[in-house]
Amino acid sequence: MSGPEYRWRQLNPRQRAELLAWRQARGQPWHSPPHRPNFGHLRFHLAAACYEHQSYIGHNPERMDAFARDLLGVFTIHCRQTFAWCVLPNHYHALVEAPDILGLLHELGQFHGRTSYAWNGEEQARGRKVFYRAVERAMRSDRHFHATLNYVHHNPVHHGYVARWTDWPWSSATEYLTQMKPEEAKRIWHEYPIKDYGKGWDDAEL
Repeated sequence: MSGPEYRWRQLNPRQRAELLAWRQARGQPWHSPPHRPNFGHLRFHLAAACYEHQSYIGHNPERMDAFARDLLGVFTIHCRQTFAWCVLPNHYHALVEAPDILGLLHELGQFHGRTSYAWNGEEQARGRKVFYRAVERAMRSDRHFHATLNYVHHNPVHHGYVARWTDWPWSSATEYLTQMKPEEAKRIWHEYPIKDYGKGWDDAEL
């Protein structure tokens, strides 16, 4: 499972189960259960992509795991809460509460820089541009918040990596569904559908 890109789609069910078990055994971090939003421009959908959407994050599962852990470390320090997150081979999403969003974007830029330097050293690719940028969108309403939460958890399915939220190791979906009663999670999914959420900016504007 190494090489220039980590191809989750090519794993068989047994290999996927082994990887999920491996990740869970490493005590990966969590996610905070959603509370009723405070819409004072404190809660944001964050998204960032690799340059030209190359799968630099997805070089191998160990890199995916380390990147998710370190990204959540940034959120732990600079956000009040992280409600949902997912990391894919070439981009990531998160739904957070951040009192200083400009400060958080600066810290993410620093994190991208450190990460790029380390990866380029590992791959003897000094000078390569790894990340493009991070963008944020403020939550405008309860509906916007919950549609975003659904969108973040659905993103690995949206991009064709898995058929179910819980099949993707690098997201908060499993913890979210564990903390939520199934009927409540279903209600939120149906009441706040994603529809065309992200169309025109999910990939194009990053």
